[in-house]
Amino acid sequence: MPALRMKQKNHTSDLLRRIILSWLVAVLIECFIQPSELRDLANLDGLAQMSLVRIVGITCGIVLLLIALSLFAKTRIVERWSMVATFALLAVTGLIASFTWSFLAVCGISLILLVGFGILGWDKSPLPRVEPQRAHKAYIWITVGLSVVFFLFVSAWTVGRVYSFCSPTYDFGIFSQMFYHMKGSGVPFTTVERDGLLSHFAVHVSPIYYLMLPFYWLVPIPATLQVLQAAVITSAVIPLWKIGKNHGLTGAQRMLICAILLLYPAFSGGTSYDIHENCFLTPLILWLFYGIDRKNWCLTAIAAVLTLMVKEDAAVYVAVIALWLIAKTVLRYKKLDIYSLMTGVGLLAVSLGWFFLVTGYLAKSGDGVMTYRYNNFMYDGSSSLVTVIKSVILNPMKALYECVDAEKLYFISMTLLPLLGLPLLTRRYERYILLIPYVLVNLMSDYQYQHDIFFQYTFGSNAFLVYLTVVNLADLKINWQRIFALIAAVIVSAVCFGIVVAPKAMGYPVQAIQYYDYYQGIRDTLDTIPDGASVTATTFYTTHLSQRDVLYDVRYSSKEHLLETEYVILNISSTSDYKKYATGGKENGFENLVKLLEKKGYTEYASLEDILVIYRKADMPSSAGQ
Repeated sequence: MPALRMKQKNHTSDLLRRIILSWLVAVLIECFIQPSELRDLANLDGLAQMSLVRIVGITCGIVLLLIALSLFAKTRIVERWSMVATFALLAVTGLIASFTWSFLAVCGISLILLVGFGILGWDKSPLPRVEPQRAHKAYIWITVGLSVVFFLFVSAWTVGRVYSFCSPTYDFGIFSQMFYHMKGSGVPFTTVERDGLLSHFAVHVSPIYYLMLPFYWLVPIPATLQVLQAAVITSAVIPLWKIGKNHGLTGAQRMLICAILLLYPAFSGGTSYDIHENCFLTPLILWLFYGIDRKNWCLTAIAAVLTLMVKEDAAVYVAVIALWLIAKTVLRYKKLDIYSLMTGVGLLAVSLGWFFLVTGYLAKSGDGVMTYRYNNFMYDGSSSLVTVIKSVILNPMKALYECVDAEKLYFISMTLLPLLGLPLLTRRYERYILLIPYVLVNLMSDYQYQHDIFFQYTFGSNAFLVYLTVVNLADLKINWQRIFALIAAVIVSAVCFGIVVAPKAMGYPVQAIQYYDYYQGIRDTLDTIPDGASVTATTFYTTHLSQRDVLYDVRYSSKEHLLETEYVILNISSTSDYKKYATGGKENGFENLVKLLEKKGYTEYASLEDILVIYRKADMPSSAGQ
């Protein structure tokens, strides 16, 4: 039949385009069904009234219709522009209901990308074979030098926090006591984390910490952990250099891309709240990308397993990489790459299996999964991450709206501007899958610390953004264009680093040195407490006192545990630590706590001017080593 001879082949990419178009149309219909007052994206009432069954049903029906039409006519161009038109209508509907300038901007940018797709289509050409280029030794040594300077910078920053008593119980005091227990028993016990003896793995499953234990064993002090974190994140330069080489970047270009990473505000900034297991994410994810690029199954498997060992939610990163690998394998090549497809399927299966295993363990035997960080999507009152996925399916405009809250704009500028927006600039649209961690972890959540460059939640998305920068840059075939983009990115990163990061970072070591005698006096006073004694202390003293079996924080400790400990150490000026002991809404918590201690048999053991005071329970036997 002539008509059938003219039909388009229903490639996987065609099917995916039709599914996305059909879904957008279904969402638009569902929005129009709703009363105008329920279209407000700032609350959850509209999501609660939308029907997932109806959206799925309409989507399936439109997909079948589009497939039928494609048998008799060429529909690709029409489908592309229909996506543009449908999204534009959704954007207008959302903007009328919940207008903000930032929401308008993100809708405009998304529309521009879709128009580009409508005009140019999807670049599905096979990636060209690239011959890795040798780098001049000068570029290697410059990169090594930059890495050493970065390592020393982060070490000075974080160790300075320890020695100026700026590292609080949550979270460094926890990890410091955890490593003390790991050194002694091999088990990550803490008493300070949840006001009682438990394994830290009941809160976060992070066996990756055991890689640090041999080094901590050699120098078992809190500052060692900060130096180890600096070493771990600095090591990300190695896989990044190799990724650049594998994608055909010259030695100079690799040096510049490594400089961008080291100057990237959200990279060093992630260490500002002391050590966290997340620091392993950037180097391990980059190694995973490199293993996939090189089709090295052994390296890929090791990097994937180690990434999963970082934390229960690290499975998201591996799963996203797996989805991207499957997508680029299925959608791009005329000849199916079985190796890449099987690798993607294997990574997806392992990551999902691990995720459900560890979250099930946390829900049943641990402290539960912290889904409250996505309360802005929990329209059904549940605490399930499945609800977040359902919310995005019901109304993607809600996700866009939440991603550009006013408080997130600064974070977006500090993470995308230093990279010149390169992670977004590609016609190989399957790469946008790799933006999921950035959107899901950092932008969609209303938990303020997840979109702050000075917290550890940036380490995972950093790896994805930097990898996208490399591969999108590699698509530029003219070297001067690459060099120009890289130099511009280095300049922007350096300016952001110099204005935002460096002043904050250097304040801590400068303070520790400038007021050395003051802090040494505090250390000497705290060191009068015997090593084996049980202690309750205010938040900025727990790190220094963490090398002991029993330790509690005054603010979070129950009264029973506080009064069971032999020593209680109080920072006299830290009124916020004593709020639960205050009466009448007054700032008298410190005085009330002192009265309680004296009533229960505690006497003053030592003090330091108006800085701190130590109380000891008189009827308790002296601790060993006193």
